[in-house]
Amino acid sequence: MLQLTLSADSPTPLVDQIVTAVRTRIDDRILRPGARLPPIRQFAEHHGVSRFTVVEAYDRLVAVGYLQSRRGSGFYVASRAQPARAIGGADAIERAIDASWLMREMANGDPERILAGSGSLPAAWLDEAGVLRALRGLTRRADVRPVSYGSAQGYAPLRAQLQVRLAEIGIGATPEQIVLTYGVHQALDIVCRYFLKPGDCVLVDDPGYWNLFGNLRLYGVALMGVPRTPDGPDTAALEAILAEHQPRLFFTHSVLHNPTACNLSPAVAFRVLQLAEKHDFMIVEDDIYGDLAPDAATRLAGLDQLNRVIYTSSFSKTISGNLRVGFLACRPDLAHLFTDVKIVSMMSSAELAEQLVHQLLTDGHYRKLLDRLKGRLAESTGQALRMLERVGLKPEPEPRGGPFVWARVPGLTDTAELARRATRDNILLAPGNVFRPQNQPSGFLRLNVGFCAEPRLERFLAAAVADET
Repeated sequence: MLQLTLSADSPTPLVDQIVTAVRTRIDDRILRPGARLPPIRQFAEHHGVSRFTVVEAYDRLVAVGYLQSRRGSGFYVASRAQPARAIGGADAIERAIDASWLMREMANGDPERILAGSGSLPAAWLDEAGVLRALRGLTRRADVRPVSYGSAQGYAPLRAQLQVRLAEIGIGATPEQIVLTYGVHQALDIVCRYFLKPGDCVLVDDPGYWNLFGNLRLYGVALMGVPRTPDGPDTAALEAILAEHQPRLFFTHSVLHNPTACNLSPAVAFRVLQLAEKHDFMIVEDDIYGDLAPDAATRLAGLDQLNRVIYTSSFSKTISGNLRVGFLACRPDLAHLFTDVKIVSMMSSAELAEQLVHQLLTDGHYRKLLDRLKGRLAESTGQALRMLERVGLKPEPEPRGGPFVWARVPGLTDTAELARRATRDNILLAPGNVFRPQNQPSGFLRLNVGFCAEPRLERFLAAAVADET
């Protein structure tokens, strides 16, 4: 059955919701030419709408060339050239606030802007002075080569240190299994370049990492969202998807999931790995917030030992986003192939930045920094939850650490317009739709606890909730 998210409470008519959702799945190649849509009666019963609504939606899709009707057989996705899409009507409402918008807004340099939707910790929480001291120390070292290319696989001493750090969280990896990258973004891009071609099916968390979705669209792949529960991916929904599709990759967060701040349970992790083995797909585990996590967190790479799991992380959230030092760990054969991809696409990563991170990891600085960050996060999370209770927003679920709270706004099925209104008050909010694979409407906001103590943010949210209730 075609899975769509429809809401009778939305200001967008149900017919428009169906048309937009089906068009999006066809444009994103989830529905391929020749695919048969559910019969009208079956669609209506499954989604709780009238048959007349479905008939009108199907007829409109036929009229604009997305579907074709075959007498006595049903409705099928039409074979058609994919024209440049004119953004308008309901489609404009659904996609107006997208990943690129959020990234541009986060880069806004206005010091008065409240970055409540940011994915990074406040800069004041990080140790800029310590980074500068380490940078000055590098200038006195004989092995620093500031005008040379680094090695293709990355600075060897840092890879050796990462072996030690990975072992601490139960992941066995030699330095030869580790490839250094320009942050997690490049690590994910290397994986995409090697594995994916247009039309491939790719699984992602729903909700999940918004910028990854935008990057995957550039590869022309079909995104299939796996619903996220407080314990990790919904394995029943995953199994249902696998009964109909053969994915190449599953991109997921296990620890301090972005945006819900949940952690993977051992039982769910075991089942996900079982399904990956049975259906022959690889898992890409993004652990970018893992250094801020509880000590006993479950990681797929720890259970699988890098057989079907490709593990990625970086120091962008804890040391500096400006240094752009990340890495991936995987099987030895894949590490060799990924290094080749890195060479032809980027030559090498920045050895000077990698040497700087290595120095911070080995001089005792980093562990002290993490202790301070975890303490500030715990304190700020408590303050943020109390603020949300005062204004009437409900965290779903309760965060288990990290920088985020995933909160439902009462009375709203789509927070995109609320985010637009917030920008006029110089407040950045991250609406729930950008964290969904097809930008489906969502009544949630992702809030960064590091920015939730601002009275102006509390006043705005209280007013917004009062308007809707």
